[in-house]
Amino acid sequence: MPPQNLLILGQFLSLNMKQEELIKYLAEVILNAKRHHPVRVGIDGVDASGKTTLANSLADYLKSQNRNIIRASIDGFHNPKIIRYQKGRNSPEGYYKDSFDNQAIIDNLLAPLGDNGNLQYRKAIFDFKTDSEVVLPIETTNKDSILIMDGVFLFRSELVNYWDLKIFIEADFKITVSRASKRDGYYLGSEPEILDKYNQRYVPGQQLYFEEAKPQEKADIIIENSDFENPVIKKEIRTAH
Repeated sequence: MPPQNLLILGQFLSLNMKQEELIKYLAEVILNAKRHHPVRVGIDGVDASGKTTLANSLADYLKSQNRNIIRASIDGFHNPKIIRYQKGRNSPEGYYKDSFDNQAIIDNLLAPLGDNGNLQYRKAIFDFKTDSEVVLPIETTNKDSILIMDGVFLFRSELVNYWDLKIFIEADFKITVSRASKRDGYYLGSEPEILDKYNQRYVPGQQLYFEEAKPQEKADIIIENSDFENPVIKKEIRTAH
């Protein structure tokens, strides 16, 4: 059941809550999403919107409820640089179209954990920091496990139908770019270089994704996360499918 302070307005809801309340609420939604295979939760959103932080907190809470959690990120499924930058290092289309190996996400993770899957999976196949393949052992899970995966572009047409619950994290681009300028210096360079990269490649690439895939329309839950301390659930909760 939704928390008592949930305000339902027609088909939509608006709910201000602290992070701890949000995690408990999302966990309850996930635990109520009964499947005959692991529940696959995708947490999508723009760069630096807070996807990873939310996914980690949610995974930790669900573990405290004695659930087996498979924690994955789209960062483990990058394409090599030669593919990622084939349209140019600052190409928005290259960012959206070429950054990730979507078929590998399906083959190694989403399909094995879905209907008629064999429950054998790999959480990553590539390390973008070293631009090299990662060879992880195949892991085997059980049908009661929960996959928590975060990343950009998770609700694109190739992947969207594999998710059992789709959560989208919104934040204003001005805020996310500012966050990224403080976060990404270790691999993108100085603050001016980071801002240039975001303004030329990442933000326009996200806008291409919005136009083509319309991820907010496909999401079961949308969380406005411009203020980390005061997230707002702003979209109706639909039955996960």
